[in-house]
Amino acid sequence: MVEQSVAWADVLQAFQQIWGYSDFRSPQDAIVRALLNRQDILVVLPTGGGKSVCFQLPALLQSGLTLVVSPLVALMENQVQELHDKALPAATLHSQLPPPVRHRTLRALERQELRLLYVSPETLLSPPVWERLCQPKLRLNGLILDEAHCLVQWGETFRPAYRRLGTVRKALLDCRPAGSTLPIAAFTATADPAAQTVLREVLQLQSPQVVRINPHRPNLDLRVKAVISEGQRKGVLKRYLEQHPNAGLVYVRTRKDSEALAQQLGDRYRVAPYHAGLSSRDRRQIEADWMADKLQFVVCTSAFAMGTNAHKKVQFTNPSPEFGWCA
Repeated sequence: MVEQSVAWADVLQAFQQIWGYSDFRSPQDAIVRALLNRQDILVVLPTGGGKSVCFQLPALLQSGLTLVVSPLVALMENQVQELHDKALPAATLHSQLPPPVRHRTLRALERQELRLLYVSPETLLSPPVWERLCQPKLRLNGLILDEAHCLVQWGETFRPAYRRLGTVRKALLDCRPAGSTLPIAAFTATADPAAQTVLREVLQLQSPQVVRINPHRPNLDLRVKAVISEGQRKGVLKRYLEQHPNAGLVYVRTRKDSEALAQQLGDRYRVAPYHAGLSSRDRRQIEADWMADKLQFVVCTSAFAMGTNAHKKVQFTNPSPEFGWCA
């Protein structure tokens, strides 16, 4: 059923109570209004632009459940942990959860105890989750696609479940009373005009409001330094780390490089390797340690950037823009 309206004064009060801000940055207010008015919306905001609060706040202000489809376990767990730290009713379901945690979350879903549920496309469409979502008495407030560009990049072959998301709204509404609505919101920082068209078509967005902001981030300073030998590269890296002892991330090409360089740097720095070959538990621990400044550096493959809120670390605890290095 259509949710009751929420007074804007109550929205601002909740925003201040939960996140500590007295007002929104443009265009956050327009996005929040659109979701509270149950409109489809396509949002293109730079990384660090405050996208997550735009769908988290409306979800928390309404009774019922908002589904957040996210591509990666680490990203889901980071956001849910931040909500748990504020004692807010959110959870995630994914294949790496211990069975007791998974069963507890499914029970919370059945009992309508959650306001936000983070899932991957594959988990959303899995029988245990889908059967519960199709229960007519379960109130659904919205379907949010976070990191929506992944639908375009991965949907054809790598993760075909993304291409099935366009049918989700109709299937869920077919299980509910006439007049029910389910708005869809797609959030991304990297969708060009062609990708935006694909998102509109695949998700079957209905007269969506479109919010687009230039993705340029003036606080990032990109530089390239050419080297001609392995020895020269190691020397440049050594000097860089000495000058920036909290630089944050050192990127390498392979798992083997990650392990080897982390071992070399371990005598002098608090450092850990990070790559897809580690267990999910080890990866989550390294992410947490880095975010908490227990590690000076993480020597990582591209697996790290794809699964964390790294921009928050840079923005709030490591203000130097020179936080990354590709070795």
